Amino acid sequence: MIGNLNHVGVATPSIEDSVKLYRDMLGATSIGETFAMEEQGVWVCFVNLPNSQIELIEPYGETSPIRAFLEKNPKGGQHHVCFEVEDIEAARDALVAKGATVLNGGKPRIGAHGVPVIFVHPKDMGGVLVELMNRPEGKH
Repeated sequence: MIGNLNHVGVATPSIEDSVKLYRDMLGATSIGETFAMEEQGVWVCFVNLPNSQIELIEPYGETSPIRAFLEKNPKGGQHHVCFEVEDIEAARDALVAKGATVLNGGKPRIGAHGVPVIFVHPKDMGGVLVELMNRPEGKH
């Protein structure tokens, strides 16, 4: 069912500080622009790697869903892993049939890559918040 690892989501209190870490400490050379995803309550910036990406997410607004995560982890940390799937609705239906809880009522929403995504509750995924996304067009 799952395809490639697309990205690892890292919650951070400051994208600017995190970019410096990935650039200056780890040598990342391809870093995208920061943009707001108001409907999801986050600022987003992608650090591009040869085989994947790091998605830096910072709270946007007082009701950001990652505020609670940062209250528990003030310095930030791994928030989720994201895998590509061929058909988001088929993947969702298969997971639900196996007893998994898909967040947001199971309704896919558009993610930072412009394709439908769902999140699967960590209690059903070994303690890891898993994001599934439709494979972006042109990627095989």
